[in-house]
Amino acid sequence: MKLKDELQKLGLRVRAKPTAEAAEKPGKIKFDARGNAVLDWNDARLNEDSATGERLRSSALSHPGLSIADDDPVPSSAIRPNPKGLRVGYNPYESGMLAKKDRKKKVDLVELSKVIELQRKMKDKPTE
Repeated sequence: MKLKDELQKLGLRVRAKPTAEAAEKPGKIKFDARGNAVLDWNDARLNEDSATGERLRSSALSHPGLSIADDDPVPSSAIRPNPKGLRVGYNPYESGMLAKKDRKKKVDLVELSKVIELQRKMKDKPTE
């Protein structure tokens, strides 16, 4: 089996290596006079305050490995089970309900001693 399949069975996510395009940075982080971090764009078109500039900034900052997550579930909805939680580890953002192992029913020792005592009496009792 492939390593990717083995990792997915363990509940681990596999992502592709970033390409050369993704590694190219759209700008550098610099600090203004107040000490706030500001992104200094490499392309002058990215500084425009138009819809085109906004679209170009959005595409320059997009990352192929990131996506927008759905909204949080409604608080009154049922808790989803998380079978991977015990195997992979606790993630507070995807916790869900952790499945517990079924436990054996406890043996009532008083009843057990009565049964054993009854069996001994039956053995000791003479047969007719």
